[in-house]
Amino acid sequence: MSLALSARLARRELRGGLAGFRIFLLCLILGVGAIAAVGTVRAAIEGGLAREGRALLGGDAELRMTYRFADQAEREWMAVEAAAMGEVIDFRSMAVTSGGDRALTQIKAVDAHWPLIGAAEFDPPMPIAEVLAGQGGLPGAAMDRVLIDRLGLSLGDSFRLGTQDFILMAHVLREPDSVGTSFGFGPRTLVATSALADSGLIGPGTLFDTSYRLLLREGDTLERLRASLIDTFHDAGIRWRDSRRAEPALARFVERIGAFLVLVGLAGLAVGGIGVSAAVRAYLDAKTPVIATLKTLGAEGRVIFTVYFMQIGVLTLIGVALGLLLGAGAVSLAAPFVQSRLPVPLAVGLYPQPLFEAAIYGLLTALVFTLWPLARVERVRAAALFRGIGSEARAWPRALPMLALAASLLGLIAASVYFSGVWQLALGTAGGIAGALLLLALAAVALRATARRLARARLLRGRTALRLALGAVGNPREGAVAVVLSLGLGLTVLATVGQIDANLRNAISAELPDRAPSYFFLDIQPAQIEDFTVQLQATAGISDIDTAPQLRGVISQINGRPAREYGNHWVLRGDRGITYAAAQGDMSLSEGIWWPEDYTGPPLISFGAEEGAELGLYLGDSITVNVLGRDITGEIANFRNLDFRNGGIGFVMTFTPNAFQGAPHTFIATVHADQASEGQLLRDLGDAFPNVTAIPIRETAQRIGEALGAIAAATSMAALATLLTGFVVLIGAAAAGERARVFEAAVLKTLGATRARILTSFALRSCLMGAAAGLVAIGAGALSSWAILTQVMDLPYRFEPISALLIILGGILAVLLAGLVFALRPLRARPAGILRAQE
Repeated sequence: MSLALSARLARRELRGGLAGFRIFLLCLILGVGAIAAVGTVRAAIEGGLAREGRALLGGDAELRMTYRFADQAEREWMAVEAAAMGEVIDFRSMAVTSGGDRALTQIKAVDAHWPLIGAAEFDPPMPIAEVLAGQGGLPGAAMDRVLIDRLGLSLGDSFRLGTQDFILMAHVLREPDSVGTSFGFGPRTLVATSALADSGLIGPGTLFDTSYRLLLREGDTLERLRASLIDTFHDAGIRWRDSRRAEPALARFVERIGAFLVLVGLAGLAVGGIGVSAAVRAYLDAKTPVIATLKTLGAEGRVIFTVYFMQIGVLTLIGVALGLLLGAGAVSLAAPFVQSRLPVPLAVGLYPQPLFEAAIYGLLTALVFTLWPLARVERVRAAALFRGIGSEARAWPRALPMLALAASLLGLIAASVYFSGVWQLALGTAGGIAGALLLLALAAVALRATARRLARARLLRGRTALRLALGAVGNPREGAVAVVLSLGLGLTVLATVGQIDANLRNAISAELPDRAPSYFFLDIQPAQIEDFTVQLQATAGISDIDTAPQLRGVISQINGRPAREYGNHWVLRGDRGITYAAAQGDMSLSEGIWWPEDYTGPPLISFGAEEGAELGLYLGDSITVNVLGRDITGEIANFRNLDFRNGGIGFVMTFTPNAFQGAPHTFIATVHADQASEGQLLRDLGDAFPNVTAIPIRETAQRIGEALGAIAAATSMAALATLLTGFVVLIGAAAAGERARVFEAAVLKTLGATRARILTSFALRSCLMGAAAGLVAIGAGALSSWAILTQVMDLPYRFEPISALLIILGGILAVLLAGLVFALRPLRARPAGILRAQE
């Protein structure tokens, strides 16, 4: 009976309109819309990768080999099992013009079957066969436009790769399988594999990846083909990919960055929750006469609770639905703009999963932030309500609503853990939001207490506007807590992003080049290493030359068990650089002893200490590495300390020299050089050793910085959505206090205050609350960014003052704008009419 009565009363109250719930709805719509939009974009990218899997991969399946070609048996197997096969070679080299200009390029060498699926596009338009055929007796090539401009080339000009000259036929507009190609340190150059035969760039031990793209025979399946490969070549070190998950690394990155942005969006929803709670409290305060009347007529507290819970429930569903429409609609409208800036296909459509996740987040957030004010109102007596002290007289809620509140909060955290798929990140985000809210709440209470005390201080006598502002900030009805909480949390997210971005950019662009070598040199042949070192030592401005032999291998087994059973650690993913050394040199051991320089026994391994601990390895454990199709098993003799932050030579695994006797390999070298001598160094080494590839650290750091900038920009957009929600809460708080300001202005005018002084008082209180929110946000943002950088990324932290100053100014400006918009009516109000209405 009481439920039917509550539903009838709730329906009648809702007929009065949504005047008290505009902020409530806006907060929910913005929060849910942001999460729905991020989730929809992630789903659209994943859908695009799945839909275009064959084209992105360049076939139905791909077999990738490290620094070797398929042998005769493997080629015969592919010829029998596949309907068609194409070979693609990917590696780095230096492109050199006839004038001596040179630049790093990522070379893609293809055979006559490329591409198996799709078509390449060139400018000027021409078939791929014509591009690769060349002219004037030279093989042809196509380049990215940025590389052509960098080298100052024109179509028809010649350039050199290694010892082979090519003719530039076109610039590359589109490669159908560009996403599936490995990450490159330089712009693309496309050539024919057959043209590299005499270039000196492809040979035993040189660094290159070979991919064999396969098309299925009619009626065949990927499962059968993969099973056949494993049965036939299970120990050959061949890596498999297929069109069902054409680019797993990219898909994993999209999934992780999407989860992170959703969790950032949760911060925005938490800000919206503050607005929701404030809107519910304001609405219930406005309904004080109605609640008092219902209680006088005998309505129980549970009936009052149910009436307003139903109203808020209906409005929550409306807000969530509108938020879902906003998120999905925004993605559809922005799809052409987003697609043009993404290197992956975007399958725009309606994806139920992200919308369902956003709806769950929105419903649970609304429940968490409305249960407390609703549960308190049912305990207020009618007499207190009629005296106008309902909000101050509300008692502690009953146990049942408190249990529901706790269950909702746990459900919200559990949902973020489940949906994100990264429980550490989800729990860390939840803990960070809770900690920031607690810190901001304490700061708001301290601000209120301090303002009350200063308002009475003798020091401020005669400063009327400032004393009025301080008195207003100290007033519980002014809403300082809601302002500092809502704005402060949005600014905290923005401050964290700004501090992390500034520190990462500084580490990459400033600190790394200072500590790291000027150049990495790759593909130095064993017969060249002595002459190469001698020439470096004779070059002016060169210091700290370091060389090491290098091979590449895949860890296939640990202690006789498949390596995949030890998890998905980065050391076990793909191939790893390995080396050998007889002497310990300056390497620092954390455990175990180094082998004798004349050691001739079974292979021994020196393993990275941190990486070994993360994998759970101990001295005496065995590791099997597949190198060029051959399994080499060694025993861990010691663990050594590695520091990859200096950008120098560092290998997780160092073997005894006898482990690789007769194995083809190359050397790598690092060189510190004065910036003035770098150009001459490249020209001299390029002329003497054309097959050697130089990777400039400054250019590489710039490319990494650009990638980080894109991620930071995406995160900042999510943070700005949080800030926008906070601004809506500010507007709500200002609107809720407008009536009080009208009365305050009327009293002040009666006492002789001018409009300018009243406006100054309003502006000062806004500045005080904005500055407080900004200062606390800087502290919380600095603390969280310090924890992420030092504890997660293992990087040093340095406070960045410029972004911090912008955060404070932004906070002051946001509160000032929201406050002054609702100061116009109080300033225009006539005191006589206002004061008569209070009688």
